[in-house]
Amino acid sequence: MLTFVLCDPDRETSMSELAHRVGVPLSSVHREVERAEAAGIVTSRRLGNTRFVRADTDSPYYDSLCDLLVKAFGPPHVLAETLEGVDGIEAAYVFGSWAARLHGVAGKRPVNDIDVLVLGEPDRAELYEALSGVEGRLGRPVNVVIRDAEWLRDGSGGFHATVTERPVVAIEIKKSPGKDPVPQS
Repeated sequence: MLTFVLCDPDRETSMSELAHRVGVPLSSVHREVERAEAAGIVTSRRLGNTRFVRADTDSPYYDSLCDLLVKAFGPPHVLAETLEGVDGIEAAYVFGSWAARLHGVAGKRPVNDIDVLVLGEPDRAELYEALSGVEGRLGRPVNVVIRDAEWLRDGSGGFHATVTERPVVAIEIKKSPGKDPVPQS
């Protein structure tokens, strides 16, 4: 629950949507939100009968806790699990607005999707099949771009500049048994 709320500080979520997203009863979400709000980790507000929850980015705990949750359970972790069995991936990164926000770059609009750069020569059907269920887990669309393994180093053009001039987050894909290690740039 905390990962869903804290890893996206621009998102305000109703408690019922939060319960649905994390797959726990509303009563459990209510109890945990009460605890997190008392600890100064989240804030909430009511609009009619609906209670909305969001990260308390002013909390002295926010930066450290968010960093820990993103590393342990956030989009890069979920994507690493998802991509682990896909052959032909040399490296993968989250780029775009999600990666920029994680690195503290302010933006004019909320992050609506997660952009993923896959380097190598994966089987496209296998890659897209592996990613088919991840959007529900992350609560937003995932856009995948595939480039050859040397593209970050040797690429050019507007898209290359867009990716390389902004922060990226490495997706640490673990070696599957019987496969060569996945190099990380």
